[in-house]
Amino acid sequence: MNQQKKEIDEGLRFQFGDNWSRFLDVLGEEHILNAEKSIKRLLGVENLSGKSFLDAGSGSGLFSLAARRMGARVYSFDYDPKSVACTAEVKRRFYPDDPLWVVREASVLDKEFLASLGQFDIVYSWGVLHHTGNMWLALDHIAPMVANGGMLSIAIYNDQGRASRAWLLVKKAYNLLPNGLRWLVLGPALLRLWGPTIARGMFRGQPLHAWRNYEGRATRGMDPWRDLVDWVGGLPFEVAKPEELFDFYRAKGFALERLKTCGGGHGCNELVFKKQ
Repeated sequence: MNQQKKEIDEGLRFQFGDNWSRFLDVLGEEHILNAEKSIKRLLGVENLSGKSFLDAGSGSGLFSLAARRMGARVYSFDYDPKSVACTAEVKRRFYPDDPLWVVREASVLDKEFLASLGQFDIVYSWGVLHHTGNMWLALDHIAPMVANGGMLSIAIYNDQGRASRAWLLVKKAYNLLPNGLRWLVLGPALLRLWGPTIARGMFRGQPLHAWRNYEGRATRGMDPWRDLVDWVGGLPFEVAKPEELFDFYRAKGFALERLKTCGGGHGCNELVFKKQ
């Protein structure tokens, strides 16, 4: 997409697909099992047999894979062509030529495209819509895609006020720097985000225990370094308070089923809604 390339060249958009393509080098069974556990915990289910699952912003393809292994019919799409390539590669490795898993390149801001897909039992978009450049429009666009009685599962960056504005400056600085100098931002960010955890580990004689066991601790099967780069570089960047998301979807006929906040920190608040 020419617009995406222009935004990347101008330092306005992070290359998510480049980051996740490197994650595929370490993708293994433990990551997949933890991704399945994450979906089970979030949705309160043991399997997805007979369900249709829309992965809006599939990224690495890990959670599309987890949903397919749990029995769902999966439709994956992403705006970033390299993320689409990652998802397609994951499908090739584990479900080659599977007609029940479709992978496409598209934008959640393209209302006409979304309308062509119909509705799904589960619409899943974890940590994606705040990177679209128009978060509230994206949140609006996915609402009609949920079938009656279906589930909408989203994770959106928490609004920390001043701290969120500071992180936005960090992200802009990272994306404006040439690749060879981005360590100037990543280094301090690593110390800020991981320093206290590593220090606590040192007192227990295991300074890197949390880093080495990140996949299980995070229960999402992700890689700690790739997650760090994703957080520091992630542009566009928008945030919301949980109550704002609750009010937004309640007005659209959704009831809140589950809520897991990040405790006021810099991560994502997870919300699961049911369409009435």
